[in-house]
Amino acid sequence: MRLFVALRLPEHVIQALERIQQGVPAVRWVPGRNMHLTLRFIGETDSATLEDLVDSLADIVMPTFEFTVAGVGHFKTRRAPTTLWAGIHPSPKLKHLQNKMERAIQLCGFAPERRKFTAHITLARLGDADPLRIRNFLQRYSLFEAGAVLVDGFSLYSSHLGKGNPIYRAEVDYYFEEPSPAFSAMVNRKA
Repeated sequence: MRLFVALRLPEHVIQALERIQQGVPAVRWVPGRNMHLTLRFIGETDSATLEDLVDSLADIVMPTFEFTVAGVGHFKTRRAPTTLWAGIHPSPKLKHLQNKMERAIQLCGFAPERRKFTAHITLARLGDADPLRIRNFLQRYSLFEAGAVLVDGFSLYSSHLGKGNPIYRAEVDYYFEEPSPAFSAMVNRKA
């Protein structure tokens, strides 16, 4: 199973991101249902390692926090830009969560991530997009802001590749804090 760990995005952030997905023809825009913030790509995992991973990730606990989605940028190879993304205001708490995630994953026998963590939300894969259009997009949305994201947990996702966009499925959702008994009783009464 091909896995990664990510944060879900609230609907208001997804809608704001979808509104700026324009002005660069011949790219593959990421559909809103696939938007997330990846904390760690894991890759192919066998069932025995998956069980260890599920348990190790359950040990990650920290207070809830927020981060803000703002700005745009791109990743590139030596030859050309490859990806357009929305950025994240610097967040020490997000970085702390990602560090905890990295340690938990390494405890399961996975090699350390070689790339430096750059918090972002992928907007498009570029292919042979016109460099002038890319530059115009980056300038036009340089002050873009999509708002705050409350982080009260994270999800372990599977990724299923095929023709078109991949299909992501949350396999396990993790929450930093359990709802209080009073809250649980209130929810059960309303149900």
